[in-house]
Parts: sequence; C-alpha cells; structure tokens
Amino acid sequence: MADQPADKKFFENLSGAGKAIGVLTSGGDAQGMNAAVRAVVRMGIYVEAKVYFIYEGYQGMVDGGDNIVEVSWESVSSILQVGGTVIGSARCKEFRTREGRLKAAFNLIQRGITNLCVIGGDGSLTGANLFREEWSGLLEELAQSGKIEEEAVKKYVYLNIVGMVGSIDNDFCGTDMTIGTDSALHRIIEVVDAIMTTAQSHQRTFVLEVMGRHCGYLALVSALACGADWVFIPEYPPEEGWEEQMCVKLSENRARKKRLNIIIVAEGAIDSHNKPITSEKVKDLVVQQLGFDTRVTILGHVQRGGTPSAFDRILASRMGVEAVLALLEATPDTPACVVSLSGNQAVRLPLMECVQMTQEVQKAMDERKFCEAVKLRGRSFENNLNTYKLLSHRRPDAELPKTNFNVAVLNVGAPAAGMNAAVRSAVRVGITEGHNMFAVIDGFEGFARGQIKEISWGDVGGWTGQGGSLLGTKRTLPAKYLEKIADQMRTNNINALMVIGGFETCDRIKQSASGTKRRVFIIETMGGYCGYLANMGGLAAGADAAYVFEEKFDIRELQANVEHLTEKMKTSIQRGLVLRNENSNENYTTDFIYQLYSEEGKGVFDCRKNVLGHMQQGGAPSPFDRNFGTKISAKAVQWISKKLKETYRKGKVFANTQDSVCLLGMRRRNLLFQPVVDLKDQADFVHRIPKEQWWLKLRPLMKILAKYKTSYDVSDSGQLEHVARHSPKEAETGAI
Repeated sequence: MADQPADKKFFENLSGAGKAIGVLTSGGDAQGMNAAVRAVVRMGIYVEAKVYFIYEGYQGMVDGGDNIVEVSWESVSSILQVGGTVIGSARCKEFRTREGRLKAAFNLIQRGITNLCVIGGDGSLTGANLFREEWSGLLEELAQSGKIEEEAVKKYVYLNIVGMVGSIDNDFCGTDMTIGTDSALHRIIEVVDAIMTTAQSHQRTFVLEVMGRHCGYLALVSALACGADWVFIPEYPPEEGWEEQMCVKLSENRARKKRLNIIIVAEGAIDSHNKPITSEKVKDLVVQQLGFDTRVTILGHVQRGGTPSAFDRILASRMGVEAVLALLEATPDTPACVVSLSGNQAVRLPLMECVQMTQEVQKAMDERKFCEAVKLRGRSFENNLNTYKLLSHRRPDAELPKTNFNVAVLNVGAPAAGMNAAVRSAVRVGITEGHNMFAVIDGFEGFARGQIKEISWGDVGGWTGQGGSLLGTKRTLPAKYLEKIADQMRTNNINALMVIGGFETCDRIKQSASGTKRRVFIIETMGGYCGYLANMGGLAAGADAAYVFEEKFDIRELQANVEHLTEKMKTSIQRGLVLRNENSNENYTTDFIYQLYSEEGKGVFDCRKNVLGHMQQGGAPSPFDRNFGTKISAKAVQWISKKLKETYRKGKVFANTQDSVCLLGMRRRNLLFQPVVDLKDQADFVHRIPKEQWWLKLRPLMKILAKYKTSYDVSDSGQLEHVARHSPKEAETGAI
C-alpha cells in the first residue's frame, strides 16, 4: 500500500476487533433502508467487528432469541435494489416502558452488543437516545436481580448510538435529504406524468394527495418538479380567501388554452386556522365554483414501495459507512449522533439537537407561526418554497418592474435531462425580474444564424417533465461564430446571456445485474473522460469494479479483479457487475475487458456485455434533475439581474470580464458563482473534466463494499457539528 500523507486520516487505523454492532430498522419503512443495512454490515465486518441483525426493530430487541442474529458478508447480498427493509420494522409499545428497555438491555448484553445503528424516524431515534441515557442504570438493575454478573456491568458500561434517518417525508431537521425521500418523489412524479396525458386528453383537473402528515416536502418538491398549479402544505397554509384566488388562477390557465390543471395536497395540509384542507374539499370547491371535470388520486403507500432510486442507494451506502466510523470513534463523552447529508457531504450531528428542532417545527405550526416553521425546516425547504412561489404565480404586468434589459437563454452541448426545467425557470424568473426574455434555437450555431425569438411566461408551460432540449442544442463551440454572435447580440440588444450545458453529462444508469447465477455483466457507460457515471452507478448497483479515466489501471488490476470475482462465485453470491467509462483507457476497451473476463472465467462464470449508449440521455428527467435545474436556473437569473443593475450606467451596461462570466455549481455544501477565468487552472480542457473530482473520494466505498482491501481517506469525517439555524443571507448563498 502506498505511503499515506501525514495530514490525512485513514480508516484502517480504526479497528472494530472485539466490538459488536447491532443494526435495526424502526418505524415506517423507506426505500434505501436495505442499502444502509448492507453498508453497516459490510463495513462492520470489514473492520473486524461482529455485526448482528435485530429483526422487527425494537420489538425484536425486547423479545430477543432468534430476533438477534449474527450475520455474514453474504447475508446482505442482493438486497441493495430491494425496497422496504429485509430485517423488518415494527412499532413497539413495550420498549417505551422501562421494563421493556430492561429486557432489551439484557438481550444485547448476552451477545456483547454495545454499539447500535438505528435506522428510522425521530421517534425511533429519540427512543434510542433514552435507552443510551438509561444504559448504566439498566445494567445495574440487571446485576442486582442476578441476571448478569457485576463483571458484565464493568465490561459493557457504555452504549454507543448512531442514527440514520429513514423517512420518505424528509421531515427530520439537520439533513438535506432522508433515506427514501428521493425514491418516493420518483413514485409521485411517475404518477403525475401518467396522469398528465389522460388529463390533457379530457381537459381535466386532477387533485393528487401525497404523504406528509406533518411535513410538506413531498408535496412541495413534486409541485416544483411538475409545475403544479397549486400546492397545499402544512408549513405554509394559503392566505384568507385562497378559495377564490385558486379558482381564478385555474380559470385563467384554461383561458390560455392549458388543457389540464394539477393541484397537489399534502395529507396534513391545513388552512391558516389549523383546520384540515382535504383533497375532497379541494375537488368539491373546483367542481362547484368552476364546473371543471375534476378527479382525486390518493397515492397512499405506493410512495413507499418499489425499487430505491440511485440517489437513495448511494446516500444510504455513504451514511451506513459513516455510521460505522462514528461508532468506532465514539467515546463515553460522545453524544448520540445522527449521520446527515449537507450538500454533497456526509456530516455528523448531535441526535437530540436534530430531534429538538424537528419538534420545534410542529410547535411553531401548532402556534400558527408558519414563517418560523418554514425557516426551521432548513435552507433547502425554504428555497424550494420561494422558488415555487416565484414560478407558479404570474404577477399582473402592472405590478412587474420594467428594466428594459434583454436576456437570452440557450442550450449547448449534449442534451441532458433537466435542461427544459432550467429554461422554464430562467424565463419565468427573468419576466418576474422585469426583463425581456429571448430564446436561442440550436445553441451557438442557431445564435449565429439569428434564430432568436422572444419567449413568454406561457410558452414554457409544461416544460419541466420533458426530456432532451426543446430549444435544440448542438455541440458546436462558439469560437468559429464569434463575430456573427456578436452581431446578433448587437442587433437584438442582448444585455445578458444564460448558457445551460457544457461538459456533457446525463442522468442515470438504467441497468444492473441481478437474478442470474454465475454471470458477470460488463456495462459501458457514457461520460466522455469523466468517470462519474461509472463510479456512482457502480456504488448504486453494488458493482465489483468500475474502470474510470481519472484512476489509471493496468493488466495486473484487471487480472486481480477477475480473480476476485472467481473467488466470489465460490460463495453464495454468484453474480457480478463491472462498469467501464467509455474513455477510461484507449487500449483496455469494453471488448477487451469482456474477452479477458470471458477467457479467465471459463468454467466458473460466463459474461455478458452491454453498451448503454444514448439511452442514458433519453427519457423523462428525474425529480432531482427537475428540481435542481429549476432552482439553479432561478438563482442564475437573479444573479444576472443583480449584475445588470450594478453595471448599468447612462443607458449602457459596463461589464467587468473578471466576474461578468461565471459558472454556477455546487462545491461541497454550497452553490457558488465562480468566474470562468478562475476555472481555467482547475479544468482539464483536453479531456473536458475538472482536474480534481470530488467523487473520487467515494471510490474506496465501492471497493470496500465489494470486499477489496483499500485505503479510505476519512479526513472529512469525525467532526461532530451542531445544527445550524440559518440566517436570511445563508438562504441566498447556501445549499439548494
């Protein structure tokens, strides 16, 4: 193994030898829980700890016996892509009593378990924290009753707790996303997209009720992702007189020849007097006031079901590994913590700080302090709400500012899911800011030819859910057309340009290997020279190897991978998955790797290969892409507006080349505007990739979970942070 830098911290310096970890899922199930369980088990075994399944949540802990079972590496094979939780989840009244917790403590001590990884909601995590606080007292009581020896009290004196939040509602403060939320959004958007076709056919209004008894995240983000006409959520009730306002908006949309209306209602939606707003009430109102053909669809437990999304698999895998690291590093003075997501970083937060803030949200709603409730939900929730309000309701022309600035929007590079959502957002925010908005057809090439037209609010209606690029996009670079583009900018008096595109990217891996015995699938992904898709697809699908351009490999590594798979086939795990980025190596092609694996695996496994190609760019955009494209585009146009106002003098815009051309993107936890001139030193323009790829830090995770010995830099881990109450300025500059 290579020498490790002195300023870095590596996890192999942490040992789990002699430790026992119990993992349980509690409360409502959520897609991605199995990925978290798998990561905890494999990371725990990897560091030489014993790992136990605790079946049926706290009930299994109280009942003991066969409900607490030591597991092996193979025990969690093929569960990554399964929804729900394979170890079961149950509500347990007995655990709420001290007598029940006494039984649970006895059952854990019998197996030497003093480290618990709890996957559940705030109720489950609060129960775990109480258990931890009572632990020493429970052991003393067990010793006094003669059930355990005094020696056991001394040996197992401390209980360490780490939580992961599994909840489709995303109702836990302190994390941007909880396990299961993204998958639930996929289910909702699939239904919305299907409903839209039938609603347009018959000019119908659909009222969709989604889960969220105490939190409106699913309803809000679904509304943002599908461009719903109206949304009802518990944190932000409609103003007095909303009934008339909603009916006016629906009728105006029909007058503009919009053939369908979508209204989304969270199951816990309330009015400003804390009285419930039900989907049936909304339907009856529309029928009585407008006479529209209106139907109600209640999604119910469909939202909990199905295969977890790639995002949830990766999130849960990262959280599971981080949870084990937190348990290994825990001391008697370390408070129970919860592993959370902030931007693209996994962080640890004190569990009870998060629980307390989550409870404060409900208290604020009960006291009708709704603005406070929205702020307590966090920056991401507040930004979602502000963006939805900005894009869904068009103010009358008389109320709009008038800047006389002309702003053009164009797409460049390969088509990517979410581009149309970004264009819609840019156009509508630009109009709200008082600008004249223009659309450029067919990228820079179309710009040079003068294919520019003014675009209105209504022109981009229904764009969020459509794949590809409705404006058209080409990979032509602007260099050969600079003079003609400059002429067009002068002719049309374009003051600012918003460009959506760049180094090509796409949405998802759509194929994984499962269900076939003794077979290895070799999959080629797109991405040019960027290995993001292969790497993250490999982590999401539980791949055995992923070959990328950024990390050089040779024939020895290929041979080692084949030998690793050969050994794997001797166990109960008899399938393999290998991903290769299309430009990872000019000599070790997909065909070469396929032939090598086929030859070396003869008699042990057979091979299949698949080149995914442009199917990765096709299809409807995911909820994440719609939401991300919408919010990042809105932020970009607001930045353009600010710059135009700052640089406008005597009827002209005097732009500074240093900061007038910026790239907006996410760095660690925040969205940042970075001057393009500053990015020259950070980009590899030959291969069209950044010189430093943040996701390379995650490559060891895939290898660890596939049972390879490797180094894992955990320098960013280990710091217990505090839950931040954000200021208004953070909402402007922080995470989305």
